[in-house]
Amino acid sequence: MILESVEHGPLIWPTVEENGVIRTKKYAELSAAEKIQADCDMKATNIILQGLPTDIYSLVNPHRVAKDLWERVHLLMQGTSLTKQERECKLYDAFDKFTHIKGESLHTYYLRFTQQIKDMNIYKMNMEQFQVNTKFLNSLPPKWSKFVTDVKLVKDFHTSNFDKLQAYLEQHELHANEVHIMRERHQDPLAFIANQQMTPPHFNPYQSSYNNPQLQQ
Repeated sequence: MILESVEHGPLIWPTVEENGVIRTKKYAELSAAEKIQADCDMKATNIILQGLPTDIYSLVNPHRVAKDLWERVHLLMQGTSLTKQERECKLYDAFDKFTHIKGESLHTYYLRFTQQIKDMNIYKMNMEQFQVNTKFLNSLPPKWSKFVTDVKLVKDFHTSNFDKLQAYLEQHELHANEVHIMRERHQDPLAFIANQQMTPPHFNPYQSSYNNPQLQQ
């Protein structure tokens, strides 16, 4: 009967009409067979939950009925053929390649980074706080460079966590966006100088008529 709960779903609790109102029967009002089935439904859910790895357990809803719970677990467990070492390698690689996505807000960036660290912590891949903080700041786009420098000067990377760093940066997000807009509106000074150097000499607006025979005529 426990297996039936997993494969076909739990007992559909019968109803009863009382004072013109239809309600679901209480456990005490069930028949003997129905009570056994209800008990088996609960046992099936408990058996599934007790056998789950910690990382999978944190991703499921323990209040689901056995059939729905098992289907969710089955989906999550499809990737468990990977060894722990392979999973760690993938997570380290993802951490190493983690970077800001163009157009992404600071808050969204922070949430993605938080999930990355959470996934690593599940496998007890704990890193030095200094390393985590440095990665969080150095992966931000150039518009944050001034504020990142400020943070590095005033914050202790060995004791602060990236949650505090994000809270500080969030206070200056409006200014950082303004800096980004200003940079987009104005040409890069180096590119401007290079462009001027490529201009043919006879178009030089600063060349005087004294040095130009054609203009002297």
